[in-house]
Amino acid sequence: MASSHPHSSEAIRGAKVLMVGAGGIGCELLKTLALSGFRDIHIIDMDTIEVSNLNRQFLFRQSHVGQSKAKVARDAVLKFRPHINIKPYHANVKDPEFDVDFFKQFNVVLNGLDNLDARRHVNRLCLAANVPLVESGTTGFLGQVTVHVKGKTECYECQPKPAPKTYPVCTITSTPSKFVHCIVWAKDLLFAKLFGDKNQDNDLNVRSSDAASSSENVEDVFVRRNDEDIEQYGRKIFDHVFGYNIELALSNEETWKNRNRPKPIYSKDVLSDELAKLNGNIDKNCAFDDEFSVSAMASLGMKNPQDIWSLKENSRIFLEALRLFFTQRGKDVGNLTFDKDDQLAVEFVTAAANIRAASFGIPLYSLFEAKGIAGNIVHAVATTNAVIAGLIVIETIKVLQNDIESYRMTYCLEHPSRKMLLMPVEPFEPNKSCYVCSETPLTLEINTKRSKLKDFVEKIVKAKLGMNLPLIMNSSNLLYEADAEDDMVAIYAANLEKVLAELPSPVTGGTMLRVEDMHQEFGCNVNIKHREEFDEEKEPDGMVLSGWTKHVSAPENKDKPAANNGASTSEASVPAAESDEVTIVSPSKKRKLTDDSGIPNAPAGEARNHQDELQVIDDEDDLVMLEGSMEGFKKRKLS
Repeated sequence: MASSHPHSSEAIRGAKVLMVGAGGIGCELLKTLALSGFRDIHIIDMDTIEVSNLNRQFLFRQSHVGQSKAKVARDAVLKFRPHINIKPYHANVKDPEFDVDFFKQFNVVLNGLDNLDARRHVNRLCLAANVPLVESGTTGFLGQVTVHVKGKTECYECQPKPAPKTYPVCTITSTPSKFVHCIVWAKDLLFAKLFGDKNQDNDLNVRSSDAASSSENVEDVFVRRNDEDIEQYGRKIFDHVFGYNIELALSNEETWKNRNRPKPIYSKDVLSDELAKLNGNIDKNCAFDDEFSVSAMASLGMKNPQDIWSLKENSRIFLEALRLFFTQRGKDVGNLTFDKDDQLAVEFVTAAANIRAASFGIPLYSLFEAKGIAGNIVHAVATTNAVIAGLIVIETIKVLQNDIESYRMTYCLEHPSRKMLLMPVEPFEPNKSCYVCSETPLTLEINTKRSKLKDFVEKIVKAKLGMNLPLIMNSSNLLYEADAEDDMVAIYAANLEKVLAELPSPVTGGTMLRVEDMHQEFGCNVNIKHREEFDEEKEPDGMVLSGWTKHVSAPENKDKPAANNGASTSEASVPAAESDEVTIVSPSKKRKLTDDSGIPNAPAGEARNHQDELQVIDDEDDLVMLEGSMEGFKKRKLS
């Protein structure tokens, strides 16, 4: 144990530690640090406490809902460790005040974050400040702790992270085949169209059946007429999205040659006129404590969120939820975005997704299951957070003692592998192909004659490279700067709207762009390769970034343990993320260390087959399941 080292107590007492995140892992970690003797702890967290946090973030109580997580966590721990220093920051770690100089004051940084963007940002600041980083994540019964020390171990970004799951618009709007497609349609298209910003682009068909044959004064069916009561309006929307739009899709015979044809659903076929008039009348006058407690289920006398509603029940919930939004929360309509903690929003999305699923012959889901999909939730396990927090502290003590030989990446499994639930692995060396810590140039395939500079900024620089305040240069010519002087803002804004090949300093095939983020003190080079066409289904961004490589595969495993090492198909069957989570990826995602490590490469087909057996349950971070004898994972000692 690291704590048995004679100098460990001194190292702990003198350490200045930065924690980023005060959620599921953060609460356990702060408690464990305090009880382990750490005396100077700083916490950054921008979130406030929500009711859904209370089942596992044990430092918080009902009375704390709405308050700063960082500040409440500090107050709770000081009650049993009053003589230590805990400084909370209710702020975003990406705020300018948390720059490289800020990070340099700490001996170690401990991450308990819930999103990839912030993790990458902290990784880069730690590299620039030369401060060790202990990274972590949990999802359900699975978890991991990894140590990242500049020049000694791989950085957090040495391995490409799985891209967030996206779906082509045509699949969502016309040919759904999975329930998650129906959820995305209900949440991102229908909910947004009815209750969100009316000026946002939306791919839903808004033409009514009456206006379909005429191009003059095309009616937007989603606009409520002055003489239209809410029940009439609700039925109109129902019939349009579940009836008329489906009939419109069926008119394209080519689409359905090799697909099951959907069935249009109209309100009159599901709800009798008499029942529709009664809809919501069971308890129309029931009082709600606040806007987030407004509930169509309560209004209709339905109680169990784990029941799978019938088509009729989904239709009633749909119409009642729509009515309640306009009658009980009318002031919010036009400004709403989906929130998994908004009961009425979850009810509406569940009902809408289920009705669409019924139309396309897709199995229906309960509200409980649909909420998990729509809110990207993997239901957290407090015990896993506690285990991971303990492992973080163990690795932190090793880092403070500079005990490089003892560093371990530790994986917490759901089912024993070789009689082990905790699997420690020696850290990997820095990836020489990593564009973050090794500054390897990247290659971008893009149509320079069609794509605009703003496409490059949004889809590559921000989304893929994780830069927040980018600066882009072509040779010595500055094309764009996010944090520009006032007199240059208009010039850079104009550049954003220009096609790459038509910029003042044209970007064409063979151009090398320099991209930097001064806040992160990070930069990289991007080689531009012109390409005319892209596969809309497989390459929806219309550009492909490469050169960010994994130089080895995982060892071949012949003794496959049971139960997929915890990749349970019952826990999550779609992308999900709730807090402090990780993605399950195949062992082939993990690089082999070096050619002389004595570990053979797995055949490509075998690796691919194995990858198919593991399910992605979150798109934020990666959990690499290592199988077989631990001997296969020994690597040469880090220097």
